[in-house]
Amino acid sequence: MNKLLPIINFTFANKVKTKSFVVTTVIFALLLSIGIHVPYLIQMFSGNEGATSSQIGLVYGNQPEIAASLEAFIDKQPDGKIKLMKYEQANDQALMNDMENGTIKGYLEFGEAEGLQFPKVMYTSKKNSMDLTLQSTLQPALENVKMQYVTRGSSLTEEQIAAISAPVIIEELKAEQAAGTGSAAVANEGSKTAAVNYVIVYGLIVLFFMTNMMTGNMIAAEVTSEKSSRIMEILVTSVSPLTQMFGKILGMFLVGLLQIAIFIAVVAINLALPYNQASLAELNLDLSQMDLSILLVGLIFYILGYFLYATLYAAVGSIVSRTEDLGQAVMPITMLSLAAFYVAMFSLSSPNSLLLKVCSYIPFVSPVTILLRYGAGDATLLEVGLSLLVLIVAIVFFSWLAAKIYRTGVLLYGKRPTMKELRKAMKAYKI
Repeated sequence: MNKLLPIINFTFANKVKTKSFVVTTVIFALLLSIGIHVPYLIQMFSGNEGATSSQIGLVYGNQPEIAASLEAFIDKQPDGKIKLMKYEQANDQALMNDMENGTIKGYLEFGEAEGLQFPKVMYTSKKNSMDLTLQSTLQPALENVKMQYVTRGSSLTEEQIAAISAPVIIEELKAEQAAGTGSAAVANEGSKTAAVNYVIVYGLIVLFFMTNMMTGNMIAAEVTSEKSSRIMEILVTSVSPLTQMFGKILGMFLVGLLQIAIFIAVVAINLALPYNQASLAELNLDLSQMDLSILLVGLIFYILGYFLYATLYAAVGSIVSRTEDLGQAVMPITMLSLAAFYVAMFSLSSPNSLLLKVCSYIPFVSPVTILLRYGAGDATLLEVGLSLLVLIVAIVFFSWLAAKIYRTGVLLYGKRPTMKELRKAMKAYKI
């Protein structure tokens, strides 16, 4: 332990001072900031800042009742995204002038009604397509007005009309849940799979992938760099190769945590800006519905998964003598990390699939698949425990294997050793 701590401190302090670390961190922080501001920038350049409501012209002509119903429905909406400016007749020149000077962004016009058929609705503006925010507001409003128009003269109340026009939402529920403990079980399941829990699962999956790609490659590059510069020959005389390996892994883990903390701070600062608060509020994330057990399981598997991949990166880096050959050498580990990421991302909509159940017990992909099954699916604590046990056994085995490879590889120079040469050299050392 006395020799391990200096290695950890040296690795951490040495890496955070390098230009590559600073430049990479700044670039990722800028990309995150730009990505968060994309919706606002799109609105700003499209002329819809979102801070004020859009003024839309309404030419009612021969349909004053429909226009009045539409105006009444929109006025009742709490968000106030659009306002209507009524025109009795479609005076093309006057409407164009109002669009040119910004009084209105466009105008609605109703065609002739035939019998019970709702009249055709036309929207005219200077753009080729309707703004998505405007469309999402007008569509339900027109549906409601249409229902009132079609059922006019009947004895239906406004509440009944609203109930008829409301879309039907189908919730998925497994048979054993429905036949189990009734509504209490359904309520418990609903709280577990709340939107905020999906965000936690998604964030931890992305976090796991980013950590593997960044810190894993940094570990391999650090080992290869020291080996190619012959510093390794000096280091092994004072510190054992195994202490070096685990010291570098822990040091790089702290480097990765520092980067993650910086990125989280950048995201939090950008989301705290006033014009991003509205977009965040639309997500309807209720932190009171957060399941802390999902966060706990995710962090445990994130840390253990990191150490599994880190030992492999260190072992591969130790058998490469030139940094030019490092990319090709770590490619198999990178492919494993990509496989884990894509399996999880493409299974977000089906967390109880057979593929995920099998992958939950494969150590290289289990850190993200079991998290997805537990956070968004129906994995039990027993399944989580079995997956955790398999992962721990895999870490112990691959740490032992990586230690033997590292102990042998750091002092092998020249061409990359073959499997036969490496196996023969490994037999000479006892771990």
